[in-house]
Amino acid sequence: MALRPVHVIIKALDHSAVGRFWAEALGWSAYSPGATTYVGPAGGLVWPDPVVVGVDVVPVPEPKSAAKNRVHLDLATTSTAHQTELVARLKALGATPAHVGQGEVPWTVLADPEGNEFCVLEPREVYRETGPIAAIVVDCADPRTMARFWSEALDWTLREVTDDHAVLRSAKDVGPYLEFLRVPGAKTAPDRVHLDLLPYPGDDKAAEVARLRTLGATDLDLGQGDAPWTCLTDPDGHEFCVLALS
Repeated sequence: MALRPVHVIIKALDHSAVGRFWAEALGWSAYSPGATTYVGPAGGLVWPDPVVVGVDVVPVPEPKSAAKNRVHLDLATTSTAHQTELVARLKALGATPAHVGQGEVPWTVLADPEGNEFCVLEPREVYRETGPIAAIVVDCADPRTMARFWSEALDWTLREVTDDHAVLRSAKDVGPYLEFLRVPGAKTAPDRVHLDLLPYPGDDKAAEVARLRTLGATDLDLGQGDAPWTCLTDPDGHEFCVLALS
């Protein structure tokens, strides 16, 4: 039994505008089949077996706070020229420089039009085959604990783990990495960015949710009522949702 990440959820005041930004940023397309804007490769969302981890921008009434998000995306580039071109193009689309204490680093930190931070990485061989999203990066207090939980939740391969950093990736070596970085301070506010997970065909959602609870997940009541998804938090308090197959 295992789950797979299918969406990176980004909350936004204007889901259509933020969705269009991310579609341009990633070289994908934006689709608004309902109350959210889904961003993925041309052809739309293939359900219930998405071919990539897409981005789903959902409307919320609250603007992002001034605090740095504890979950963000790293974007891949293939050359120094590509990195330079992508940063310039993103700024033209409405991205702004972001200062999160990074100092002098080879990557560029930006924020989308509603302030969600992300990084445009310098070319790295490890991310050459990930697609436009190199990694989903999560700030946390204990990367080892997070690595244990998420590797069991997703049945992903643990590539690296130290006291400060942990790296997971799909056992099929496709798509983005999931990375955990130790940061000072505890999580104090709801995440503006989080993951949605989906069971594999034939697996039972209720059984998967029960399994996650035994691994250390905690139920989360966001007022979702009888929604077909289940809201949980991981051992560091990061929210995520388990979706239904239909």
